[in-house]
Amino acid sequence: LFAYFLLSANRPPSSALLFAFAGFLAGLYLPNIWLKNKVKARQKAITRLLPDSLDMMSICVDAGLGFEAAIQKVGFQWETVLAHEFRQVIRELRVGVPRTEALHNLVVRTGVPDIASFVAVLIQADRLGIAIRDVLHTQAEQMRVRRRQRAEEEAAKTPLKMMFPMVFF
Repeated sequence: LFAYFLLSANRPPSSALLFAFAGFLAGLYLPNIWLKNKVKARQKAITRLLPDSLDMMSICVDAGLGFEAAIQKVGFQWETVLAHEFRQVIRELRVGVPRTEALHNLVVRTGVPDIASFVAVLIQADRLGIAIRDVLHTQAEQMRVRRRQRAEEEAAKTPLKMMFPMVFF
């Protein structure tokens, strides 16, 4: 309405209505597109940082720290998106939220499939009584392999993406 009244002063009403409608559509869809792009970039950063974080956590557990202390060490050692999420898990644990619920909240907040599989394995290992150290080592190795596979997949797509600009230019 603001765009319509602003533009109707020096344009024909049909033109002002068209521009107002275009402004309405832009205001309706552009914030959602921007937000989706931010979410994807954040999820990509978390996915990229997860193997290194798991390595650091496994080293901390090998050094004698407990699982929560290892999460805390990673959370307060780095200034990354994943570290902030780990800090949130620690805050929830300090308040009294059970570990499984705090980790489930991490999965819900991030929406990253790798974190979901990691948390599922952690919860299952906790229920079965498997040592967290062994779980962290295998998960860190698997996440490194997945990261390498994603990089190889992106590298395989590159020639196809380069072909069209090279043909036309």
